[in-house]
Amino acid sequence: MNGRERVLGMIEGQETDSLPFMPITMMFAADRAGVLYGDYARDHRVLVEAQLRVAEEFDIDHVSAISDPAREAADCGATVAYFPNQPPAIDEANALLADKTVLTRLKAPAPGFGARMRDRVEAVALFKERVGGEKAIEGWVEGPCAEAADLRGINTLLLDFYDDPGFVRDLFEFVIEMELDFAKAQIDAGADLIGVGDAAASLVSKTFYEDLIWPFEKRLVSGIHALGGRVRLHICGDTRRHYEGLGRLGCEIVDLDWMNPIGDARKAVGRDQVLLGNIDPVAVLRNSLPRDVYCAIEQCHRQAGRRYIVSAGCEVPRDTPPENMEAMRYYARTHGPS
Repeated sequence: MNGRERVLGMIEGQETDSLPFMPITMMFAADRAGVLYGDYARDHRVLVEAQLRVAEEFDIDHVSAISDPAREAADCGATVAYFPNQPPAIDEANALLADKTVLTRLKAPAPGFGARMRDRVEAVALFKERVGGEKAIEGWVEGPCAEAADLRGINTLLLDFYDDPGFVRDLFEFVIEMELDFAKAQIDAGADLIGVGDAAASLVSKTFYEDLIWPFEKRLVSGIHALGGRVRLHICGDTRRHYEGLGRLGCEIVDLDWMNPIGDARKAVGRDQVLLGNIDPVAVLRNSLPRDVYCAIEQCHRQAGRRYIVSAGCEVPRDTPPENMEAMRYYARTHGPS
């Protein structure tokens, strides 16, 4: 089986020849390709070439257009700082929606007109041209809470949960409309699945998650499905109190960060949900020995069961030893779902 067949087979509940291998490689990929990360994040041709190189080197089953969370916010007009060899960063001190009334005048950029969103769509199209049918192609959008935090500022948004939940819902409405348009453009360009990053959702209580965030995540997931896409949900941080809700979203893949016990997640989300992860990217993947990486992935697989994809809990650190990446790859290729 090739990488695309392996990933889609796992999603669809079919037998696969081995476990899929889907680590998040961004700065790691840029460094392995010998390019500056600033170029990787701002030029889809650089990103695609680096992704193809690292996927070939480590037999990774997918390629991804993820680079940073600032694309949508930048095209909305947020102030973003760019660096030669680090990811772009949103200037929260001058948040676009520091004044809540700006939301009433804010227009969502069409993916074809915002330069940074268009660049991601072009990355997906170039992936389709280069590896369509061989590797699973992953697009990416921000989730409702993460994008709202990018536009409003994370600390201010969290206060809004208490002080003005009506505004939070209005902001989430804006985000969902924008992200579904962005997802559609990537699906039309050739994306097999859409990653949804909603890291800020890990910071809120179970009550706020269920009442405010979950309904909008559900609409985003259902909307991507209606467009013919598949969803990989990635929420950085501790999501243990959200396990049951994550299982009800209907995502094809749910990522688990390293601090979330994967066995407990399996019990909460049911046996059919595909889980991905979740060794510690730093303490285990970067800082330990290959045999320790192998054993950690083995433990994850044992707890997750058949519906499992090999990966770290979050992004592969840029200075991870290649032999540790090889240990993950070797486990994936020498083990089937059973």
